[in-house]
Amino acid sequence: MFTGFQLAVLALPLLTATMHHAPKPIRTTGGLVQGARYGELSVYKGIPFASPPIGPLRWREPQLPAPWTGVLLADKFAPAAMQSGVSMPGETPPVTSEDCLYLNIWTRASRDTKALPVMVWIYGGGFTSGSASMPLYWGDRLSRKGVIVVTFGYRVGPFGFLAHPELTLESPHRSSGNYGLMDQIAALKWVKRNIGFFGGDANRVTIAGQSAGGASVNMLMSSPLAKGLFHQAIIQSGGMYEPVQLAPRVLLSSGEREGEAYAKSLGVNSIADLRALPASELLKGSADQVSHPVLDPYVLPDSPYNTFMAGKETDVPVLVGSNADEARALITDLDAVKASTFSEDIAKSWGALPPALLAAYPFVTDEEARKARLAFERDLRFGWDAWACARLVSSRRSCDVYYYHFTHRPPFPADSVRANWGPSHYAELWYMFDHLNQETWAWSPKDRKLADTMSSYWTNFIKSGNPNGRGLPLWPKFTPNKEQVQYLDDMIETKGVANLKSLRAVDAVYSQVRGAPLGH
Repeated sequence: MFTGFQLAVLALPLLTATMHHAPKPIRTTGGLVQGARYGELSVYKGIPFASPPIGPLRWREPQLPAPWTGVLLADKFAPAAMQSGVSMPGETPPVTSEDCLYLNIWTRASRDTKALPVMVWIYGGGFTSGSASMPLYWGDRLSRKGVIVVTFGYRVGPFGFLAHPELTLESPHRSSGNYGLMDQIAALKWVKRNIGFFGGDANRVTIAGQSAGGASVNMLMSSPLAKGLFHQAIIQSGGMYEPVQLAPRVLLSSGEREGEAYAKSLGVNSIADLRALPASELLKGSADQVSHPVLDPYVLPDSPYNTFMAGKETDVPVLVGSNADEARALITDLDAVKASTFSEDIAKSWGALPPALLAAYPFVTDEEARKARLAFERDLRFGWDAWACARLVSSRRSCDVYYYHFTHRPPFPADSVRANWGPSHYAELWYMFDHLNQETWAWSPKDRKLADTMSSYWTNFIKSGNPNGRGLPLWPKFTPNKEQVQYLDDMIETKGVANLKSLRAVDAVYSQVRGAPLGH
């Protein structure tokens, strides 16, 4: 018996009485699914791709969903994963549940004889939050340009990334953590088995994500479990190429120690006790300390950087990039940045870092310190990772790389939390999803043109591995001999890598650090 969030499994005669304009039910590997018709699109919401990860399945690899009888009415989004906070400032908090492993599909209502390419979107949120049903991620506009869009939920926070010695011991793979990544892989397996029933081409699947979703794409490219499940990759403002020596928390042994400390912070000492706690209790204690991926022998045997250097990643065309002012959306109290406490504040956020990293961002006054902090966070979190990814893929593989730099300033309202963001973290999403219509901001014709251009670039890449198309400014490949970047703004231009001086300084420090032994 399937125990979903509030699944309406109805007899077909009842459906026909209320769904006059609904598409015909589709038979999937789990059973019949009934979506809803919205003009030229058919939309399917809340389809289970794995069993609810509750009770004894908490902190276990996702299991196949139980098949159902009758017709599954897939016209309502499932709850998001358990989380505290939101993935984007200003976002409405989603309804949440531990029972969260469902996906959504946007596709054309009319079936062409030719199967359509597929984009599978992975939401961001720092691995602590995020939602597959967030309106900004809806696939309605991209689907009208000839692709199928899939979004799905995955476990975040301690539900998705708790490592613990007991979990490692009970695992047949002697690993723990990364349950959220396993959810992502389970969703891709469901797509491979079922997307053909919805008019999609299982041999033309692009994984795409922003922020933690972009980092997830890196990790899926590096995971042996995800090989053969996708054919192209889009990485927006996310990566995981930094030296492990500077982030020893990603080691399984470190994650296990954090897991033990987390259990103690909740007043329990065993996994059995943790599994007995209500889901809401697990968001307390030191939950934020166990909300990140780890290197484990099963899902992620090595860091993405080492995997790419060894040529062991999934070799696919890549579209990658970041935004000009990424950090402005993430540093909530910029006025608190002072020259006198700059180094100490960095250490609180990042831990001990090589002095040469900070030396690349000089300052004297408080105002210069604020600019240095924004540049430092921009480069270390996003800019260097995009550049590293482009170089790794283009220099050692046969597949093409297309590199972008988003420099456009959206018309964020002056009275909103986003008032001073500029081309910051998240800002490109309204444009690449072509979702300006979701906000009543003072959009200009230039905004609308950029949204049409970017959504066309993205859908062209999903279709062919090449963003170029008729009527679009030429986007050249990024190559080792010619590092060309597409600058996305009112005027689209091709130039060199942005902020190259400071990125080279970061690169030089990272190269030295990698020669040191791993931290413990």
